[in-house]
Amino acid sequence: MAYEKIPDSVIEAVLRHHDIVETVGKYVHLSKHGKYMKGLCPFHSEKSPSFTVTPEKGIFYCYGCGKGGNAIKFIEEIEEYSFPEAVRAMAEEAGIPITWSGVQARNNSADGGDRDTLIKAHELAVKLYHYLLMNTTHGQAALQYLRKRGVTDKQIDHFMIGYAPPEWDTLSRFLEKREFDSALMEKGGLLIAKQDKSGYIDRFRDRIMFPIWNRDGKVIALAGRMLGEGQPKYLNSPETMLFNKSRNLYNFHHARTAMRKSRRIVLFEGYMDVIKAWSAGVHNGVASMGTALTDEHAAILQRNVDEAVICYDGDNAGQAAALKTIPILERAGLRVQVAMLPKGMDPDEYIEKNGAEAFMRETIEHPVSSTKFKLLTAKKNHILLEEEGQKNYLLEAVGIVAVLDSPTEREFYLKELSREFDMSLDSLKQDCFERRQQLQKMKPQRDNNDNSWNNGRNENRENRENRRTSSAPPILPAYQVAERKLLAWMLQDADIASTVHQKLGEAFNVEDHAALAAYLYAYYAQGHDPDVSRFIASLQDDRLERTAASILMTDDDIPFDEHLLADYVNEILKVPKFREIELKKEAMVRAERSGDMLKAAQIAIEMNALERQLKGRQDDRF
Repeated sequence: MAYEKIPDSVIEAVLRHHDIVETVGKYVHLSKHGKYMKGLCPFHSEKSPSFTVTPEKGIFYCYGCGKGGNAIKFIEEIEEYSFPEAVRAMAEEAGIPITWSGVQARNNSADGGDRDTLIKAHELAVKLYHYLLMNTTHGQAALQYLRKRGVTDKQIDHFMIGYAPPEWDTLSRFLEKREFDSALMEKGGLLIAKQDKSGYIDRFRDRIMFPIWNRDGKVIALAGRMLGEGQPKYLNSPETMLFNKSRNLYNFHHARTAMRKSRRIVLFEGYMDVIKAWSAGVHNGVASMGTALTDEHAAILQRNVDEAVICYDGDNAGQAAALKTIPILERAGLRVQVAMLPKGMDPDEYIEKNGAEAFMRETIEHPVSSTKFKLLTAKKNHILLEEEGQKNYLLEAVGIVAVLDSPTEREFYLKELSREFDMSLDSLKQDCFERRQQLQKMKPQRDNNDNSWNNGRNENRENRENRRTSSAPPILPAYQVAERKLLAWMLQDADIASTVHQKLGEAFNVEDHAALAAYLYAYYAQGHDPDVSRFIASLQDDRLERTAASILMTDDDIPFDEHLLADYVNEILKVPKFREIELKKEAMVRAERSGDMLKAAQIAIEMNALERQLKGRQDDRF
């Protein structure tokens, strides 16, 4: 996809203003290692730093997951922006005027204009509801309810909590006076069309209102809690062009700073839990919105934290939800713990009854491991006073422990079970071993993760041995090394690129290398000076950007040498001849097997001619 409407001068100015180390350093703790800066990759879980930044070239590259590029690419990846969105955000931060046609076209398009209009309408609705709560008699009952629940006026202002009155058309009339299109407001989830098609009514009535923000702090939806009796107790905006509940988390934009600093997130079930926990000092708390946690939610969290603490309600439904959430988070590579609450209590009630300090000290700061939580939950399902109940629980518990990769963890929990039920540790180990064998047979081959060495959790001796093997970079064929060396020079010197163009053209054997060479020739033909960061910005192809970053991250920067360049070119040009010879050999074998000796002899002559050509090219080097 091309974004030619963004001027080159803007992209260059953005890259010039946003130093790669400062840009990455806002998200990743970097340490100096010679001419590089290194840190833990924010895009995948790892224990040893494989994420590298090269200040002089203005690029980053992760040897673990392969992501790489310039400062714009980093913001694209970390903030989940498109290229133009990343450029726009970085330009705004740098104070660079946003006047290019691409932005105007978006703003003037139906979809882009509708989105901006709906965001403006949502933000006005939030201000209206907040004003009605805090400054009118209509909102007094709702305000008293919130204060009774322990929500302070400061929290109400911080979270912009409001009140939608019981009238049918308060927001409808408010938006109509400001010339908002009612049909669009219905499409955006703020209004509902009357059944007789005679007009529109408010979606939310007689409810305490909670704004839902996107990652940039823009209001994209609303949630309303019924103040009196009625169903549903909570009502969320429907899915719209702004809002997808499977990709948004309540309070994410407020919590982002704290979660990135602590590398930890606390997951709650409801808005009030998040708000009350905020008052208790939990500033890294979020909640899903009317849906169970999804893989998309987990992927968003994984880019920001290493650990998740689940703090769901203490009732059966809350604990069942926690059990379903654990594997979703663990699949994303997060370490998962569970904050335990007394049976039947939710976080809001616990804080109200025991205070903020007790909530932090007894729950958030001392969660149990996900395995411990599973064991405790399983124990509740068995009558442990009976032998049959004990036996069934132990068999279930061994199954829970068996899935753990770490032998140390498995032994730890098996010893606990052995002591608690006065059972032989060897018997438990044998059952655990047999269960693991069963699991291994059931595990499909595709579950083997080539990058598993890069995740430092649950690491045992076998994993470390595998890591030593799999983390070693693959040995590339000589022609691939030659192509990468040439491209490394070409990326940093236009004259070398011109020489390679004359001698080799686009005759690179690796498809991505040939594409990079073609883009480089065009880049220099347009009069650009060597600038690897700017060149990468011109590619706008994830695979090529990663390939370019990988080539530029080589540790053995070899000084340019004409003889070496000739050797590289020769090595690259030999490959088609070798491939042709191999094809000839196969054809000759087929001819011999079919008894056509004349054809086999002719092919042999052709092979000899190709080999002489190769030898002649080899001799020309000396």
